[in-house]
Amino acid sequence: MTIGDIKNFLNADVLCGEDLLDKEVHTACGSDMMSDVLAFVKDQSVLITGLCNPQTVRTAEMMDIVCICFVRGKVPDEAVIELARQRGLAILATNMRMFEACGILYEKGLRGGASH
Repeated sequence: MTIGDIKNFLNADVLCGEDLLDKEVHTACGSDMMSDVLAFVKDQSVLITGLCNPQTVRTAEMMDIVCICFVRGKVPDEAVIELARQRGLAILATNMRMFEACGILYEKGLRGGASH
């Protein structure tokens, strides 16, 4: 699945990373708690969250997450978007709730990568 596929499935807006829409995504993680994300297996994942702060981008960068999708209509401020742009991350925003977004991506074949 690509970031562009995720954008389409979730009817999301691209806030940055338009040039990354062809990038492959292998797994997903849905959480508003960055400590849970840190326990998640990395490798070209999408992070689905409603937490709109710089720590979200920093956590994604540490975990090799390639895309952050903000849910519940949340949109980060320009400083967070610029930080993601500098780090080479795609940022999406959707009005869907996290449960719905995760369910759609699961139904379309994207899986979570549980830590061992």
